[in-house]
Amino acid sequence: MSTVADKLAKKSSRKTTSKQVRLRVVYLDFWSAVKLSFLAGIAIAIVTLVSFFMIYMVLNATNMIADVDDLVGTISDGELRIAEFLTLPRVMAAAAVVAILNLIVTTVMGAVIAGLYNMAVKVTGGLLVGFSSN
Repeated sequence: MSTVADKLAKKSSRKTTSKQVRLRVVYLDFWSAVKLSFLAGIAIAIVTLVSFFMIYMVLNATNMIADVDDLVGTISDGELRIAEFLTLPRVMAAAAVVAILNLIVTTVMGAVIAGLYNMAVKVTGGLLVGFSSN
């Protein structure tokens, strides 16, 4: 089993003063994975809220919402008005729902991935990681 770390260690002709260590990751703590994925979910939720707000503001500033509203109004003979539904509070409420669902999915996926990794380690032996101190 030759790895990149082994090849790089063999190529080095000069003596290094740094110590090289190869460690194997054989277990991911479930709660650590859940906490980390929850924090990642919070970051993604903030990005989602800000992006919904920015997209709405750009569409509103360029009058694209009004143009689409006029187009849909002419097609539906004035029965359907898009501008009534696309208000800032409704857009932000939809963004909040998407952000909360994304937060839940991200947290659950982090837990599932940690569990799957812990089961796969029994078959594969884990992930080999090389470290060196300079």
